[in-house]
This record gives sequence, C-alpha cells and structure tokens, in this order.
Amino acid sequence: QLQAFGGGLVQAGGSLRLSCAASGRPFSNYGAGWFRQFPGKEREFVGFISWSGGSTYLADSVKGRFTISRDNAKNTVYLQMHSLKPEDTAVYYCAARRNSNASIRYASQYEYNYWGQGTLVTVSS
Repeated sequence: QLQAFGGGLVQAGGSLRLSCAASGRPFSNYGAGWFRQFPGKEREFVGFISWSGGSTYLADSVKGRFTISRDNAKNTVYLQMHSLKPEDTAVYYCAARRNSNASIRYASQYEYNYWGQGTLVTVSS
C-alpha cells in the first residue's frame, strides 16, 4: 500500500516536498515513479527512481527543478519540487513496480503495479 502526502498551496517560485510511504512490504524491492494529472488529462510522467536509488529519470518539463530520491530504511520515496510554476498545479501520484530495471525509464502509467492516492499541489501566480 502506498500513501502520498505533502501537497498543498504554494506561491509560484516556491518549493514543496512530496513523500510516498509504503506499507506492507519492503519498498526497497520496487522501482518507484511519480506522475501528475491535470483535469481531463491522462496521468503524466514526472520521474522514476530505481529500487536502489542509483538511477533516476525526470521528465523534461521538470528537469532542473524537481529531484526524486528515496530512503529505503524509511520505506519512503520523495519528490522535491523547487521553482514551482502555476502549470505544475495538478494531482500528484506515486506508484511502484516490481522487477524494475535501473536502465529503463518506465514513463508509462501502465508499467506500474501499485498506486497511491493522489495529493493535490496548487501553485498560485
């Protein structure tokens, strides 16, 4: 089971850190991804981190502003967001997949086995 939290309202240029906590089984066995969803759109890839944390991939739209990390001892994956823009406003979801390969980006939502509930990030201008 995954639970995402940390969303909220922030002004443009501000920062937020989202957390995704796993329960029920060791998160270290899973690659993890972050997606976001705009109203009326499909979920959009934000980033992926391999099970060890040794490989990360970020969407071009967030490179240089967002970082993804994990602490397997805490069974938690993070999405640190800086320089937020109004167009980052969305519901953010975390996801996990079994048997991930660190050299693959896993940018499709259909490549994940488990999903957390979303957390809303609102960036005001």
